[in-house]
Amino acid sequence: MARIQQEDKLNLAPKKFNMWIFIFTSFMFFAALTSGFIVYAGGGKHGLNFKMPPIFLYSTLIIAVSSISMFLASNAAKRLQFARQRLFLWVTIALGIAFFVIQVYAWLILLPSMGVYFSNPNASQSFVYVFIWMHLLHILAGLLLLVNTLIRSYRNVAQVKNLFSMQMSSIFWHFVDIIWIYLYVFLLLNQY
Repeated sequence: MARIQQEDKLNLAPKKFNMWIFIFTSFMFFAALTSGFIVYAGGGKHGLNFKMPPIFLYSTLIIAVSSISMFLASNAAKRLQFARQRLFLWVTIALGIAFFVIQVYAWLILLPSMGVYFSNPNASQSFVYVFIWMHLLHILAGLLLLVNTLIRSYRNVAQVKNLFSMQMSSIFWHFVDIIWIYLYVFLLLNQY
């Protein structure tokens, strides 16, 4: 049995490496977007010219709490507390969906009502949409990863694979949380 678990660990190592490569490229992608924003906004009077709506603060708080619930799910998996693991995975998924819905509300209804459109002469405002859309794609991927981990926990897969799935989900979910907090603070610092 120990030999099988060791083989599983060896087979899973390349997948973990691929996850870190994906996270690094995603980080570079968001760094490039924010750099593009800085270059465009710094070249003249092309700031955001609007105040970030409070709804983004609420979504930031939701994503921060989801990071805590993900941490609790990971700890429960390490302690073989499968019921707690599933509970906190469900909470994390619910908070992720709430974050997604709030973000969609913001760019479908709120921003256009403030006169901020994707296509306008001030490309700085267009960047807000690109930031949100690209981050929502990452959130969607994170939610799919979380659902996969939850399903695997109900199927009673080997503990090595359960922990690996939890670890991959945790790494990715914490990454998307950190990226959103970075984007939110960046936009706050660049409003008006």
